[in-house]
Amino acid sequence: MSIQYENLKFGENGLIPVITQDIVTNEVLMLAYANLNAIKKTIETGFAHYWSRSRKKLWMKGETSGNTQRVVRILTDCDNDTLIYMVKQKGVACHTGERTCFHREVWSIDEYRKNGRGVEDGGRQ
Repeated sequence: MSIQYENLKFGENGLIPVITQDIVTNEVLMLAYANLNAIKKTIETGFAHYWSRSRKKLWMKGETSGNTQRVVRILTDCDNDTLIYMVKQKGVACHTGERTCFHREVWSIDEYRKNGRGVEDGGRQ
């Protein structure tokens, strides 16, 4: 099976969101963006490549840190406007040194329940 580039729906800026997920733990590691060249480079090398919106350039994850992502599978959603890179992560994924970029909890049902509120009552007291 080969990727059908023409079926991918890139945004006005020529980018498509890429969710990066660990193939072993299923953790969501990061969200980045790719243009067509980044996707082609990913497939060609087997390592995750993205488009840096701030630096305006193609980059390989781990090119300076050594925290590379070996891509095992690429999935697309039902609308072909988002990709998932399933990867074998070497080292950490986040530039802050955390394993995943999604390490800050902002809400939990447990917190609601601790305060006597729950999903059943819509969180009302």
